[in-house]
Amino acid sequence: MKKHLLTLVLFYPLLVFSQSNNAPSSYDIHDIKITGYLQTQFQKAQSPGISSFSGGDFAENSDNRFIIRRGRLKIDRVDKYSSVVFQIDATQNGVQLMDAFIQLHQPDNKRFQLTAGLFNRPFGYSIVYSSGYRDFPERARVFQTIMPRERDIGAMLSYQPIKELRFLNIDVAVVNGSGLFARDYDSKKDVIGNLSFKFDSLANKKLHIGFGGSIYKGSVRNATESYYTDNGNGFTKNTDPSYKGANLKRNYYGGNVQIQYDNTFGTTSLKAEYVAGIQPGVAASSSISGTLASQSFSTQPATDLYLRNFSGCYIWFTQQILKSKFSALLAYDVYDPNSKINEDQIGLDNNTTAGDIKFSTLGYGMTYLFSSRLKLTVYNERVINSPTQLTNYNKDIRDDVFTTRLQYRW
Repeated sequence: MKKHLLTLVLFYPLLVFSQSNNAPSSYDIHDIKITGYLQTQFQKAQSPGISSFSGGDFAENSDNRFIIRRGRLKIDRVDKYSSVVFQIDATQNGVQLMDAFIQLHQPDNKRFQLTAGLFNRPFGYSIVYSSGYRDFPERARVFQTIMPRERDIGAMLSYQPIKELRFLNIDVAVVNGSGLFARDYDSKKDVIGNLSFKFDSLANKKLHIGFGGSIYKGSVRNATESYYTDNGNGFTKNTDPSYKGANLKRNYYGGNVQIQYDNTFGTTSLKAEYVAGIQPGVAASSSISGTLASQSFSTQPATDLYLRNFSGCYIWFTQQILKSKFSALLAYDVYDPNSKINEDQIGLDNNTTAGDIKFSTLGYGMTYLFSSRLKLTVYNERVINSPTQLTNYNKDIRDDVFTTRLQYRW
């Protein structure tokens, strides 16, 4: 029994290297199968009421909390020609639908697949990678901003060769663009393309490499007669009656790489991703915080749009310690919602707001695997913003977060 458990622990990183949300628990033909995971955690913030990308904002008068971060229940079934996946998320905030899609495939292989329903947007690596297997507590700030809750409703065609080119995967999806919780609010659809490569058997099966590129072509409807464009030193207001109802560009492009090496010290993993493009947002205000001003919309934005050139990235490093049940975590991510302006210019008479502030996060911690199902994570995030001319952001705000999480997966 101990030997079997040790094998699971040692091969755990390899098993999770390709875990995707856009798939049933197994493509082997089976009747109803139920899987899922529960994440319960305690968090301590540096100050009360902070805006946070570590499980959501803290309450106004609270700097610590117990929460159920995720409570996922996944039901799937696979037959000769199709599969179906239905997943919900149950937390203290209620029960929400997370996945609901049908996949059609050829009876003799899964080379081509058609997916229809609610599924993860096939952009990059971390969006599709399951939170139940990810080493780090949350996805990077940039992806939580441009693709909140990861999902959208639409259809996707996937191609993965079985033999000669089995390392290749191609996904093309057409989605509403309004995300998980909303009906589409205009007639335009967004298109996502993803190309990925994965090599799992290099250097006597000790080296595993994956990489890929993605593109997102979409738009956001403007509800007013004005919108703002970036001039390099701030924003210029453009006004014309014809701008009301116009669809403004929402375009992203990105690249990613994953490297894992099984060495004598323990499994070493390095994952990185970069994304940039044009993001329609709004101005930060008393009712819209700076962290939400550049977030993608689930409903029609009521105020003038701001077209921001953004960029963001993350680097995740995981090191298993002496082939034990302990792993050390180190991460760094950056999100710059307005990459054409310096922070010391934000707040001048140039139409900039808190929605243009750049944030970086240094994360570090450790995980302990009690078993292949039960995991403890202890993690701290040092969140940094550069000083601006804005009253509440003239120095680094106190918004660090410490997290202790216990996860059980079945």
